[in-house]
Amino acid sequence: MGSLVSYQLQGGVATITMDDGKVNALSLTMLGEINEALDRAEADEAVVVLTGRPGRFSGGFDLGVITGGGLDAADMLNTGFELAERLLSFPRPVVVATTGHTIAMGVFLLLSGDYRIGVRGHFKIVANEVAIGMTMPATALTISRQRLTPAAFERAMLLAEVFSPDDAVAAGFLDRVVEESELQEAAAEHAKALTALDADAHKYSKLRSRREMLAALRAAIEADDAAVRGLAAT
Repeated sequence: MGSLVSYQLQGGVATITMDDGKVNALSLTMLGEINEALDRAEADEAVVVLTGRPGRFSGGFDLGVITGGGLDAADMLNTGFELAERLLSFPRPVVVATTGHTIAMGVFLLLSGDYRIGVRGHFKIVANEVAIGMTMPATALTISRQRLTPAAFERAMLLAEVFSPDDAVAAGFLDRVVEESELQEAAAEHAKALTALDADAHKYSKLRSRREMLAALRAAIEADDAAVRGLAAT
């Protein structure tokens, strides 16, 4: 793989690890390498574990590009949410193992996994767009609505509430929390168990159960992209 994302295949499980040595900013390069890793996992017909570096799953989009605006920002937003769309419709199960702080677009990737495991500790799970002066994209709202409880959705999307990993389970961000030392093994064991599922039954059940949400997400991606590119052109 590239310099930001590693790929390891073992026993039908593909572990995709993001590590830029810093906050795992979702730059176009990082997003491209994740997609390349997913291409490989799909060819290997593997269950996916998507994870990050110790203490950091992802700090979200590259803030310098986002605040700079223009077509680069539009490309990054579009590519990021198309990655979330890909995870939500991936033909094999996707386990997201968040290793620590999970912020902004990192949250939306987390919410795009089929099963989500976090680590206990003083880590933040927060969609902070409203707090930093950004109107929440329709894509982000669509992804979050299908996972979070109604009350948590309002607090997370409109008030930029910070959730601890333990609180994130009740809110719907996570399915399970483990100790940091247990995360890698827990994710691998759960992913390995999922390899026993019938691949076609999983794929078509996923697409059937998410048909309306995926259609709404595709429409939101196109609307957000048009809006951002329209602003970039002015």
